[in-house]
Amino acid sequence: MSLLTPPNILAEISHELSLKSFQISSVLTLTQEGATVPFIARYRKEATGNLDEKVIREILELQDKIESLYKAKVTAINGITEQWKLTPELEASIVDCKTLKAVEEIYKPYRLKRKTKAMIALEKGFWVVSD
Repeated sequence: MSLLTPPNILAEISHELSLKSFQISSVLTLTQEGATVPFIARYRKEATGNLDEKVIREILELQDKIESLYKAKVTAINGITEQWKLTPELEASIVDCKTLKAVEEIYKPYRLKRKTKAMIALEKGFWVVSD
């Protein structure tokens, strides 16, 4: 079982920007529906609690950052797991990373450069038997 849980985007953005969760939720919902930042800032003030364009952009940038960090952690954990090299300590250090760069630094030694013929053979079910 993995230690990695999906991030609570509303809580993290709320904590980071000191905003109410309904404001963040409104911005994220409106952008998913296709509304632009200027439209939200001008015509949906009642829904966002009078947020201006700068704060709306900060919310969207922070959402992208949080989602990218989570995806990088998942990729790193899955990649290392496929190589049978994931230890509980290594997984915990990946989960605890706060930046994308930190995750990349941990994953760097485990990242596969290219698939070798041996890797492809193992994936297809061929096993190497040595005497």
